[in-house]
Amino acid sequence: MDLMKIFLVALLVNNIVLMRFIALCSYIGMTSDVGQSIGMGTSVTFVTVLATAVTWPIYHYVLTPLNLQFLKILVFILVIACLVQLVEFYLKKNIPGLYAAMGIYLPLITTNCAILAVTFESIDYNYSFIESIVYAIGVSLGYLLAMVLLAGVRDRMKTSQVPKFLQGAPILFIATSLIGIAFMGFSGLIK
Repeated sequence: MDLMKIFLVALLVNNIVLMRFIALCSYIGMTSDVGQSIGMGTSVTFVTVLATAVTWPIYHYVLTPLNLQFLKILVFILVIACLVQLVEFYLKKNIPGLYAAMGIYLPLITTNCAILAVTFESIDYNYSFIESIVYAIGVSLGYLLAMVLLAGVRDRMKTSQVPKFLQGAPILFIATSLIGIAFMGFSGLIK
């Protein structure tokens, strides 16, 4: 039950985008199309889970025994950058349309604060390896869910009459805040 609780809290209750406002740059930038949102969310999910699976043992079995915890930021960013390069190579070769659509946002996954936050928090929360992986899956699927929800709302806004002074970023942040308010209802889900 603890694993399910970790997963649900990460996915819904403390959604990385809608409740904690982390990774808003890619969230706003990559939600103009549902397909792009799914591609970006899937890429972030892959990198987040893999980064957690790699950084957790590095921290516990290399950095901590050698008393090098102060290198955590440097090592974790290096691991994430390498994983993003793998994703970039894969997309460029196998899904060139998505690779082109992601543009600058693909290399920016390296600096996506959501991925770095997950790797840090799994250490800070003293999660075991399995708990860390479950947490990473929950957070990254929460990111994917938020991306797809906003992409759907943006799709509907294309045919809606939005007042001129609200067009663009203002209406996106208003829509995001309303989705976030809806997600606040999940806070009573886990006790």
